[in-house]
This record gives sequence, structure tokens and C-alpha cells, in this order.
Amino acid sequence: MLQNPLVVFDRFSHLFLEGLMTTLLLSFLTVFLGTILGSVIALCKMSKFKPLSLLVTAYIEIIRGTPLLLQLYAFAFGLPIATGLDLPRFQAILIALVLNSSAYVAEIIRSGIQAVDKGQTEAARSLGLNPVQTMIRIILPQAVKNILPTLGNEFIMVIKETSLASVFFVGDLMTMVARIRGSHFMVIEPLIIAGVIYFIVTFTLSKLVAAYERRLAASD
Repeated sequence: MLQNPLVVFDRFSHLFLEGLMTTLLLSFLTVFLGTILGSVIALCKMSKFKPLSLLVTAYIEIIRGTPLLLQLYAFAFGLPIATGLDLPRFQAILIALVLNSSAYVAEIIRSGIQAVDKGQTEAARSLGLNPVQTMIRIILPQAVKNILPTLGNEFIMVIKETSLASVFFVGDLMTMVARIRGSHFMVIEPLIIAGVIYFIVTFTLSKLVAAYERRLAASD
């Protein structure tokens, strides 16, 4: 018999909140570290040194062309076998998520940079700025306006994608659902509660991102 989800949430609220905090931490670290790595990858892809650009392009295509769950399995089980490096499960999953996110963030950053009017680069060169100075002082500040809203959407996507990490019991929200299901034989109720939590978090963040986009549009 289906129990009242509110009663179930009240009973296991500490587990759901603990899982939510782990999910948000995992998502934040993924996007933060993925943005740093993705920035480097984007600049490498835009490099005029062809071997480096081709190598980075291949990396992006491989990451984007294979399932995230497969990548998680590779780092959770394949990495220890291949290297003998036995990382804690949370760290292994985090590395896989960061590498996955970096491939998508790299394309976001590259698109944001290339969206800046090329006339800005020519103007900077005419003022005597070298390519590095042009990128740091002129291009990146303008590209950030194009990049940040999309990064916000990437964060929302990562929050949902971290549900796959529950396969490896890293303590995220879906891991807690599995714990409750296994120990108390409840299937539907924890799923309903997790779904509501995911919806509230992602809906709130999507509205914040939308508001930020409107603010940027109004400032142009």
C-alpha cells in the first residue's frame, strides 16, 4: 500500500537532505573544475598548433560521443585495474564527471569567445596589444556575458546527471532512495520525493538563470 510521501519524507528527511547536499556538492565541484579544465581545452582547440588542436578535438568528440554511465564505470572500475590506483569511489566518480563536463564546457567557452565581434580583436591589435593581452583584456570579459548563462544551464544538467552516480553509492540523493528502498521495502514513495526535490532545485535554478539572462539582455 502506498504511504503518504509527506510522512515518508518526514521520517527520512535527514537522509534526503544529506543526499541533496552531496548531489549539490558533486554538481558544484563538477562544474567548477570542469570550467577550469574546459577553459584550457577550449583555448587548446582554438590554437593554431594543429597537432594540439586535433588532439583536443578528438578528446571532446570521444567524451561527447560515449555515454556518461560508461565513463563512470571506466573510472570506478577500469582505472584501478589499468593503473593500480585505487581512489575513493567519490573521487573517481568526480573525476569522470569533471572530464565529461569539461568537454561540453569547452565548446560553450569556445562558442562564447568566437561570438565576440572580430573587430574587437583587430581594434586591440591596432592599439598594440599582443594576442594574450587581447584575449585577457578584451575578448574574455565580453565572452563571459555569453558564457555564464549557458554555464548555469550546464550546472542544472549536471545536477540531474549526477543521479547516475547512485549506481556507485556515493551518497547522492538517488543513493539515499536506494538505501530507503532496500532497508524499508518502499519503492514508489522515495522516488516521488526525490523527483519533487530534483524539480524544486532545477526549477529554481532555471528561473535564476533566466532572470540573469534578462538582466544581461537589458544591459546591452
